[in-house]
Amino acid sequence: MPSGLYVLGSCSGSRRNLMTLNWATQVAMEPKLVAVSVQSTAFTHELVKESGVFALSILKRDDRAVVRKFVKPVDSSDVVLDSSGSGTMRQVAVRADRTGAPVIADAAAWIDCRVTMTMPLGSHSLFVGEVVGFGFSEGGEDALVLRMEDTRMNYGG
Repeated sequence: MPSGLYVLGSCSGSRRNLMTLNWATQVAMEPKLVAVSVQSTAFTHELVKESGVFALSILKRDDRAVVRKFVKPVDSSDVVLDSSGSGTMRQVAVRADRTGAPVIADAAAWIDCRVTMTMPLGSHSLFVGEVVGFGFSEGGEDALVLRMEDTRMNYGG
């Protein structure tokens, strides 16, 4: 099935992670809800489950190399953040939005969510989040966004 390719930000306490993910979709308009499916054994799953927040970075098509940096958990030595949550993860500029979950600073757009429902689905869990913040980077509204078929990847999540 055709899908986008995103980077999912998560946090719990002082721990932060970014993870390549392709299973994400809007599921309701009122309230605005977004769902992401995350592998149950993933570090990101642990962080989202503990904190109840996540942030989805929607990348520009030209940024396809960024998703490769986040196919494995980010080691704490690769995280350099100030007290506001701005800095770098694996040398990619990030910042925190309302929930504190990291977003890619130069993403075409981002969606920041608080989890309202979790549904275990065997190998994955579906986290449904209410949108509490969102935005576009400069030129992001008109940018072509990254899709799975723009890469040689066949799964992220």
